[in-house]
Amino acid sequence: MQRDGAAQQAFLLFKEITILSQLAAAEFNRMLPGSLHVSHFSIIEHLTRCGHGQTPQDLARVFQMSKQNMTNSIAQLRNYGFVEVHNNPNDGRSKIVRLTEDGHAFRNQAMTALVPMLSDVAAHDAFAELTHALPALQTLREFLDARRQSDTRTWST
Repeated sequence: MQRDGAAQQAFLLFKEITILSQLAAAEFNRMLPGSLHVSHFSIIEHLTRCGHGQTPQDLARVFQMSKQNMTNSIAQLRNYGFVEVHNNPNDGRSKIVRLTEDGHAFRNQAMTALVPMLSDVAAHDAFAELTHALPALQTLREFLDARRQSDTRTWST
């Protein structure tokens, strides 16, 4: 019975995280120009964080989407001038996606646009308590990411 209770708590945790993610994405989408979405910004943020180019296949794996969907997202970012796509010097069959100076500038502008919303969040009564949870959430993310990378199970009907 205790295991069922823990599973129920885990479900409630993931439910709240999912709702928070959806609400935050909706807020963020309202601040982005044109047809860009938080998913595009996430790609830019990832390329900023990793500091070097990545293949479309690697990006698709990181974001858990099909290579075709990633290719479409990259094309939109390329149309805005935020990324460049070059031949992969290590593998002539693949490409490397790199952030441009305009991409870096866009990321910085987007972060600045987020400050009012983030300041409101930081002023919320629960914020201090939630920041104490960050190490545990980061550990949970790392656990789930490792599990995702090693798990070959698929949904079957």
